[in-house]
Amino acid sequence: MAVKRYKPTTPGRRKSSVQDFSDITKYKPTRSLTKGKRRINGRGNTGRITVRHRGGGAKRLYRFVDFKRTNYDVPAEVKTIEYDPNRGPRIALIEYEGGERSYILTCEGLKVGDKVVSTKNKVDAQIGVRMQLQNIPVGLFVYNVELVPDKGGQMVRGAGDGAQLQTLEGRYAQLKLPSGEVRLVQKECMATIGRVGNSDYSLVRLGKAGRMRHRGFRPTVKGKNMNPCDHPHGGGEGHSPIGMKAGPKTKWGKKAMGVKTRKANKPSSKLIIQRRKKKKK
Repeated sequence: MAVKRYKPTTPGRRKSSVQDFSDITKYKPTRSLTKGKRRINGRGNTGRITVRHRGGGAKRLYRFVDFKRTNYDVPAEVKTIEYDPNRGPRIALIEYEGGERSYILTCEGLKVGDKVVSTKNKVDAQIGVRMQLQNIPVGLFVYNVELVPDKGGQMVRGAGDGAQLQTLEGRYAQLKLPSGEVRLVQKECMATIGRVGNSDYSLVRLGKAGRMRHRGFRPTVKGKNMNPCDHPHGGGEGHSPIGMKAGPKTKWGKKAMGVKTRKANKPSSKLIIQRRKKKKK
């Protein structure tokens, strides 16, 4: 995918860019693999706002993407490459030999007519093929990686992402994630060979507030523009600084910016070999 820019006919258009949809082969999704997406506008089960700055936005259909691909050893053909408004990468409609259809995440280089397969056996390592980590050659990039065997892919699913398989040691495979973190994953976990497609997605500039509203995000206001009752940074005359020696705080009085939020004794911490940010000594 490339990024398109138009003539700067308006101030919003001047700074904006859009995705190039030339790779899409079908515009209407398969009806049996979709459902209407209900908007909750940042509210929890009690109806109260739990996430601020959500609301409005264009109506969407949710596409059911198969992150497990449990139809093992049955070849499937890529029928279409489609747009999904709920995620960055493209999705591909595949059809198995028995006639069953499903959506999968598209990887770089995957085209209509290509054959893909999901298997627990060792086969030729081609893009789009899903195998156990222990059967994938070391050095290849993978995506849609499982954390627990047979649970379905949970990691490395964003547009342009890919994790490199570095080595196999005992019960685990060592992966270098897109963030730079190096961690161990059980070698029985499944992963798809390749990198997630639509790598230029991060280069798109919205250009104006209206495009953010179409996505369902409402305006955000700085804390120092609020009143003291609304935010710890609030109050003062004019455009005042926050006036806090301990650093900036959130709306609820907790430290913000640069504070680590990961729990200290998380069970999976022992599987992380190298953090995404090295600790300063």
